[in-house]
Amino acid sequence: MAQRVAIPDGGSKKTSRVRVAVRLRPYMGKQDEKDEGPCVRGLDSQNLEIINWRNATETVKYHFDVFHGEQTTQQEVFLSSVKPILPHILKGQNASVFAYGPTGAGKTHTMLGSSDEPGVIPRAVREVFNLVKAVDEEEGWSYSIGMSYLEIYNEKVLDLLSPSSHDLPIREDKDKNILIPGLTHTTISSFSDFDKHFVPASLNRTTASTKLNQRSSRSHAILLIKVVRTRRALPHRQQIGKLYLVDLAGSEDNRRTGNQGIRLKESGAINLSLFTLSKVVDSLNSGTAVRVPYRDSKLTRLLQDSLGGSAHSVMITNIAPEYKYYFDTFTALNFAAKSKLIVNKPFTRETVAVLPGESRVKRVREDHETGGSGTEPQKKRQKEDKKAEQDGSSPSAHLHSLSEPSVMDRLIALEKLMMSCQDKDRLNVLKDVAQSRKEIQELKEKQKQFENKAKLLSRLAEEKSEPSFKNNMAPLQRKQATTTKATKQQAVVQPLQVSQLQPLQQLTVVKKQSVCVKKKEKQLSDQVEPPDGKENIMQKSWESQLDKSVLEQSRQKILQVLNTGCLKELKGLQQIGDKKAKLILGWREIHGDFSKVEDLIKVEGMTEKRFTTFMKANILSAMGK
Repeated sequence: MAQRVAIPDGGSKKTSRVRVAVRLRPYMGKQDEKDEGPCVRGLDSQNLEIINWRNATETVKYHFDVFHGEQTTQQEVFLSSVKPILPHILKGQNASVFAYGPTGAGKTHTMLGSSDEPGVIPRAVREVFNLVKAVDEEEGWSYSIGMSYLEIYNEKVLDLLSPSSHDLPIREDKDKNILIPGLTHTTISSFSDFDKHFVPASLNRTTASTKLNQRSSRSHAILLIKVVRTRRALPHRQQIGKLYLVDLAGSEDNRRTGNQGIRLKESGAINLSLFTLSKVVDSLNSGTAVRVPYRDSKLTRLLQDSLGGSAHSVMITNIAPEYKYYFDTFTALNFAAKSKLIVNKPFTRETVAVLPGESRVKRVREDHETGGSGTEPQKKRQKEDKKAEQDGSSPSAHLHSLSEPSVMDRLIALEKLMMSCQDKDRLNVLKDVAQSRKEIQELKEKQKQFENKAKLLSRLAEEKSEPSFKNNMAPLQRKQATTTKATKQQAVVQPLQVSQLQPLQQLTVVKKQSVCVKKKEKQLSDQVEPPDGKENIMQKSWESQLDKSVLEQSRQKILQVLNTGCLKELKGLQQIGDKKAKLILGWREIHGDFSKVEDLIKVEGMTEKRFTTFMKANILSAMGK
């Protein structure tokens, strides 16, 4: 049996405030045409100021945990803001890092980065593997690491590791942990193994171009790293720590982004989820809110543990220095200032394997310590006995529930406690022993009564079985009377119709069948061969009609496009869409060039049947057939 217990932290529960870091990105291209300069500037490593829009001669100052200026590198952001919370994961606690800010402020660059300057996500995963390797093996703990990757697009939870999946539900277990049934969880053993799964999955994320950002994220992406720590010796203790790495989509002003159609719908869903996130922060800071609106959005539902929950949280707020981003920057700084007031209560929960005998002795000790005479457990047993007496229809179930071994084990445990107790407590223990013995006698009497009731019920069932079969004959006799009436009507009307119409119908049908059979035989004789598989037969029929040299040239052209073509050229091939083209690019980055065209089957989602249709469509289209 597994039992979840909370590790005591020495008195009162420790609290952890949400750490807020602000990062100012450099200018994108030239400065403003009016040459007004930046609207934000940093004062030191924790303070910054922004021009007051009501009065340009004044500034509004903000104080945060960390301020990263324009010259700050990815390494410095990771070391100062993210790395300090990672050791908590190995102790069975949760941690989360999420990037917030307007569109075009550099959130995805902070979280993902590039090949030359990796961001928070690759650095954090590499650091988790380094921490696991650095742990002394003599401690007797074993570690396993797994990952899950999802996106929230138009209020739909989509699995990026399995692109064919549909909208996934969000659930909550009995311990108030947020779960997503059906989400792919992949075990990883090294950073290269993580990179092999993460790079193709990141290509599945929905992105598009707007007036403010050429590659704007149209969804919220959440990466989950799960570390399971298991004790090798008995009892097998297991601690689970989770790391949430969240790249939020930026808030958008549709008047400046020029969104229309699908982009307008996407920005509406993004702004609504971010507005719900601000409502959650306001209700947590008010202290008087009866309800925190976590369930109003799927984003806040998944961030429930990070904001006001049990995780060590870090929020990296990205802002832009240009004046055209002024109001977006101003609202982002106000949101960050409110978020740093949120207090979380992290704790360690572990699963402990408990033997059945130990759990019973522990229950007896708790009853003895709390009640003394054990009045509360007796009331519960009396209620169960009353329910058993009222339900007389199923005596076998009550006989199973009124089992004596549990009472006997409790009696033995009480006797053992009696031998170890002091003289003052011995009288209370003796009373409990006497009461338990009386209960045993009452249970035996009730057991005999239920056995007698069971025998009576079985006799009544046997007596009632005979008339029940006799009553079932009545509807069958009525059905026979209705069928006889129908046969009388058929005997009068049908003979003339049958004798005249049947021969004509047979003659016409025979002629039509003969013509159809001849046509079908001609078609089958030209196409059909012995049934070795329909796909192989169709493939031989169209390939045999082509010249071998022309066929080989077209195959080489397709192979050249697969190895050197960009996303647009891959989408130009028949049967290749946007997602398949991205999967081919991801496979090519990991495994290299395709040695032959048949290697395309190794790409995810490409079966043999799809490959044959792909080759036929591209070769015939190239030849103009």
